[in-house]
Amino acid sequence: MPTRALVFDFDGTLADTESAVLQSWQEVFREHGAELPLAAWYAVIGTQHTTPAMFALLAEHAPDIDPEALRPVTKARVYELLESLGPREGVREYLDAARDRHLKLAVASSSSGGWVLPHLERLGIAGYFDAVLTGDRHRAKPDPDLYLAALDALGADAGETIAFEDTPHGVTSAKAAGLTCVAVPNAITESLDFGQADIVLPSFTAKPLEALLSR
Repeated sequence: MPTRALVFDFDGTLADTESAVLQSWQEVFREHGAELPLAAWYAVIGTQHTTPAMFALLAEHAPDIDPEALRPVTKARVYELLESLGPREGVREYLDAARDRHLKLAVASSSSGGWVLPHLERLGIAGYFDAVLTGDRHRAKPDPDLYLAALDALGADAGETIAFEDTPHGVTSAKAAGLTCVAVPNAITESLDFGQADIVLPSFTAKPLEALLSR
């Protein structure tokens, strides 16, 4: 069955926002005299539980913290770190190639629309996508709901759609929805287990979209 649609995760896949978010949390933990265990980060990466999990873990080291006071501080630091961030290398070439082939495109992200949509605009890639599905309107990954919603929005079948993900939780979500899934880990997730993925690429530049679709 020919490929008719592509669905991309956002954080860490289209842009390496996860590095900035992780750095921000590491800084917060160090300011409170602790180190953020990477195992705890990996346990929630790609889901909707990152912030609550980090505050809960931080409270073990600093019981008197006020999450509501810290929340805007950590958010501001993330945006500061993201000011010069562009799409991951090779992403724009993938999107251009997909548009040339008249493929339908969507974003499926566990993050909120308030996070994803402005970043897509800032990165200059919002116009490529026919639909953007986010975690404030659908159950977050690893639940398959976001991918099922993406298929519905695009009018595509799972068998003719490829998902692109950077975390095992995301791969689980895509596979549960019946999609072929290409894992493209980033520097933060490259050491994780992507055994569920159909294909693992070290980067978007490792294989052009045309070559991927011809497999």
